[in-house]
Amino acid sequence: MEDGFIFTNGIQLHYKTQGQGKLMLMLHGFPEFWYSWRYQITEFAQDYKVVALDLRGYNDSDKPKDLAAYKIDVLVEDIAGVITGLGYDNCILVSHDWGGAIAWNFAYTYPEMIEKFIVMNLPHPAKFSQGLKTRQQLLKSWYIFWFQIPYLPERSLQANNYQSIANIFQKTAIDKTAFSQKDLDAYKKAAAKPGALTAMLNYYRNIFKCLLKSPKEWQKISLPILMIWGENDTALGKELTYGTEEYCIDFTLKYIPNCSHWVQQEQPKLVNEYMREFLNR
Repeated sequence: MEDGFIFTNGIQLHYKTQGQGKLMLMLHGFPEFWYSWRYQITEFAQDYKVVALDLRGYNDSDKPKDLAAYKIDVLVEDIAGVITGLGYDNCILVSHDWGGAIAWNFAYTYPEMIEKFIVMNLPHPAKFSQGLKTRQQLLKSWYIFWFQIPYLPERSLQANNYQSIANIFQKTAIDKTAFSQKDLDAYKKAAAKPGALTAMLNYYRNIFKCLLKSPKEWQKISLPILMIWGENDTALGKELTYGTEEYCIDFTLKYIPNCSHWVQQEQPKLVNEYMREFLNR
């Protein structure tokens, strides 16, 4: 894998890349960075130019201090700039968690820049908005409200050598062996970079502005879409996937039982298999 940097939308983003050919762009979630795609990069570099980004605010990418720099429309423009900056007109877009939130919005804003769309454990925005009106999902999403408080969440996540970052993976994974100490240390090290924690939390501090659209405003997407969902996600209930087909014309859904939110890291072989099936259709 090679390191790269690209200037887009007024900032510099870091990425890892491997392979040649059609662009496969990977967007990670919280509290991760490009490393969450380590099992997919090498696998798909056989057939594609795989680019796994550090989203703005994460790891080695720039970390603007302005809260407004983490609004969803700004994040969408980052991705458009990456695709064109790399010399492509479109890509296969692969996403997870917050990367999925950006990808869903990107699919509505720039559908012509996506050939195929893969999203993991992040519901359609309309489904998530509906879910937050239920007691069940509100209880699962307690941390979103905690993250709205200034300073305290940062201090909590920093405590004890960033042990809470490691706990996010360790305590929610079904297969505890999926994350080695090396993996956990990598996530802690990325979160400890100056300005990273506040930047990462600023995504959540803008989240309610992302959810103000009514379900009627979300039209059907005509792109081929694959959703992969670890069924034992402690943060996002499986029920958030129900009815997604109402917003998609070409939609495939694959559930993975006995698997947590960290689906591509906990069940990489099965995730890669489902991705291959979808891409080879």
